[in-house]
Amino acid sequence: MSRRTLSTPAAIAVLSIIFFTWGALTCLNDVLIPHLKAVFAMNYAQTMLIQFTFFGTYFVMSIPSGRVVAVAGYKLGIIIGLLVAAVGALLFYPAAAVPSYALFLLALFVLASGITLLQVAANPYISLLGDPSSASSRLTLAQALNSLGTTLAPWLVGPVILAVAVLGADALARLPPAQQEAYRIAQAHSVQTPYLWIAAALLLLAAFVWVFRLPPHSEATEQGDPQRHTYREVLQHRHVRLGALAIFVYVGGEVAIGSFLINYISDPRIGDIPVVHATRYVALYWGGAMVGRFVGSLLLWRFDPRRLLCLFALAVVVLLATTITSTGHVAMWSIIAIGLFNSIMFPTIFTLGIEGLGRLTSKASSLLVMAIVGGALIPYLQGLLADHIGVQLAFMLPVLCYAYIAWYALRGSRPVEPRARAVAAAP
Repeated sequence: MSRRTLSTPAAIAVLSIIFFTWGALTCLNDVLIPHLKAVFAMNYAQTMLIQFTFFGTYFVMSIPSGRVVAVAGYKLGIIIGLLVAAVGALLFYPAAAVPSYALFLLALFVLASGITLLQVAANPYISLLGDPSSASSRLTLAQALNSLGTTLAPWLVGPVILAVAVLGADALARLPPAQQEAYRIAQAHSVQTPYLWIAAALLLLAAFVWVFRLPPHSEATEQGDPQRHTYREVLQHRHVRLGALAIFVYVGGEVAIGSFLINYISDPRIGDIPVVHATRYVALYWGGAMVGRFVGSLLLWRFDPRRLLCLFALAVVVLLATTITSTGHVAMWSIIAIGLFNSIMFPTIFTLGIEGLGRLTSKASSLLVMAIVGGALIPYLQGLLADHIGVQLAFMLPVLCYAYIAWYALRGSRPVEPRARAVAAAP
């Protein structure tokens, strides 16, 4: 078959599918957490190593991924990212066959490395396709489809992974040793088929992008900064430093809440819902973010981004306070509704964090992307809290995260000239 160059609309469609795919893969961690917790009889802190490994990869692999894109270009970078992610998905098969938690974490690291490369390559590439004036529209569409992936994955794949009923620690302890081992093996094996299908889908996408080539562009990859600005210069800007912290706590808070959702709403005092059905409510949490992204994009045309960000962050603080101090369906729906208000936070914080930086913008963007590592650390800290004071009270940690975002929106996000020598950032 001869290699054909895709039209621009077809290329945008392919890239949108890629955005959908990595959204689905990221959200499946929320299903893996209760699943592997049961398989290996772990506490919450140990289980949160799943998110620590996955989101820690962004911090470790973002700079190497940038170098790959610099050498290979955006198109080949996308293909390499898909292949690496496919290898990570394939590693779930031997991890479940053993079963080995360490091998599961290795598989997640490889999978996340591929997704990191996709983030670095696909985000700027989609902005190159078509009219530059509509670049933000294309990115918004791609991000909305990313949210669609996070919405559908728990609904479609979650019940397959959690097909074997999850037993509590007490119920598992009452089983004879042979039955305990059989139970853990059955739980572990339930991830093999879904991730084999995921690997196959990723390989097909990579083959499609290779055979039907993405449109050629003069790719402005990282070829050195002619002005030789340094990260130290960028960090002299207060709103960049505080913005990186805002990204850190936002991603950490969002991921921590999603990570605990299944265990939390299946609790008899909260939702009293079987774990296999609780995955559908995780889909509502992420689906709220998708709906809120469309609504929020309209609101941002009419209202000041700082005030709207502050309002949304305060709404999350109120919802968290409600879920901490209540039980039953009030507590359950309060935590699920947070997804709706998470919607505008990442793009708004990111935009405010790079405001007015001129030639320093690219380096500031790199720092903000690295701050996604908050998704690795904050869920782990919340896991430690949950082991000591319970899951419900542990939501006090996200309360602090969103309270900081509200402060950043009104005060910390306003550009202030560096106290040290002024950096001529504008061209």
